Amino acid sequence: MPKKKETNKIKAGELFAEFPNLYEKASEDDMNATFEFAEEYKMFLDNSKTEREFAANAIQAAEELGFVDIASKESLKPGDKVYQSIKGKGFAAAVVGKKSPVEGFNILGAHIDSPRLDLKPNPIYEDNDTVYFKTHYYGGIKKYQWTTIPLSVHGVVFTNDGKAHQIVVGEKDTDPVFYITDLLPHLGSEQMTKKASEFIPAEDLNVIIGGIPCTEDKKTKDIFKAGVLKLLYEQYGIKEKDFVSAEIEIVPATHARDVGFDRAYIAAYGHDDKVCAYPALRALLAQEKPRKTCVCLLTDKEEIGSYSNSGATSNLYENFLMEVFAKAEGGIDKFNNLKFRKALAATKMLSTDVTTAYDPKYASVFEKNNTAFMSHGLKIEKYTGARGKSGCSEATGDFIAEITDIFEKNSIPWQTGELGRIDAGGGGTIAAIMAKLGMDVVDMGIPVWSMHAPVEVISKIDLYYLYLGYKAFIENIG
Repeated sequence: MPKKKETNKIKAGELFAEFPNLYEKASEDDMNATFEFAEEYKMFLDNSKTEREFAANAIQAAEELGFVDIASKESLKPGDKVYQSIKGKGFAAAVVGKKSPVEGFNILGAHIDSPRLDLKPNPIYEDNDTVYFKTHYYGGIKKYQWTTIPLSVHGVVFTNDGKAHQIVVGEKDTDPVFYITDLLPHLGSEQMTKKASEFIPAEDLNVIIGGIPCTEDKKTKDIFKAGVLKLLYEQYGIKEKDFVSAEIEIVPATHARDVGFDRAYIAAYGHDDKVCAYPALRALLAQEKPRKTCVCLLTDKEEIGSYSNSGATSNLYENFLMEVFAKAEGGIDKFNNLKFRKALAATKMLSTDVTTAYDPKYASVFEKNNTAFMSHGLKIEKYTGARGKSGCSEATGDFIAEITDIFEKNSIPWQTGELGRIDAGGGGTIAAIMAKLGMDVVDMGIPVWSMHAPVEVISKIDLYYLYLGYKAFIENIG
């Protein structure tokens, strides 16, 4: 029998893949850093419930650290920091690296829209002395979860005079909130026999907004509706027709709160996907003179397919990369499309999005060996898609190995994950869209409980290590 090679001297237990709970071995310094980062995230999240708010706050944070609008620069040199607003609903930023942009970018991408209720173009109506907003739900929701909870109104109304009227009502303790009714259980026997997807029809997600009449004009037919319209005009200068050009979102009137006696978790609206967007933004803003040009792309419309000119399918994000490339190469007039395409092929990207966390109450929809667990670190999701990998972008094995090697060398705990059992469903991210440009892309984020609910839950320690993982990636990959 041949002798075993010396290199094979390893204990069998060391061959297993283990993804331990991070709180078990966290030091006091780890815990302090985790909780400090969580507080900063909670504050940012409470002020960034919509994609417009997140994008505006991202720009403010970038400018405070020396970032300038890329349009103000004719050329770029290593260390330059630039950003661009994508239609006010997306955000792109870059820190120019020491290496030529021909060698590619290191990109962190995430989306900043979340499931919600949008207003219909003609939303205000009166019924039995009560005034309502008619809504159209946005993204995948369980409709019944949006009844009987306090709601807030966020958005902007554009009037014909070119003015933008900002509206945020329901967030301050002194603000009114808004509400969708449900049927009392005493009379709900028929309702309760229906499927959960059916017992709250979409057309019944109508939000109560008022109930005091306007009696000034006795010829007015809908005096209760008139009362609300009068208030809106007095406070915001808008009329009913202006809602056609409005972007108004109805979101939970809740604040990010700690969960548990030990405060291990955070409950909040919009973790999907702001819990990935925020650390991605922070990781980019922390860069000074990276080896390779680092980029953060925060997109809109992911929850409905990434369409429109602010979604990931828009060429505006590609245009930003093109402008960074051209100006770092000496200027727009020296742009070479072939070199740019080769740079994209050499680019490495993390598509940063959440996944489901294992929930023992619903164990039947999970496959435990390939499900992410809460507080076990950031998750690497080699592919997303549905059932037979439909719509997925599958990362190459060598790219995964490159990432995990960086994580191991930088003590970044990671785990694997899939979005449930194969036949149970599935979902997608912006990964497949960005992969079309030729770059290496893999999905990465953290697990979430109650994804797409009005209030979702994440682990603080997962959030903190996600930030460290993103920093390690853009600083060391490639």
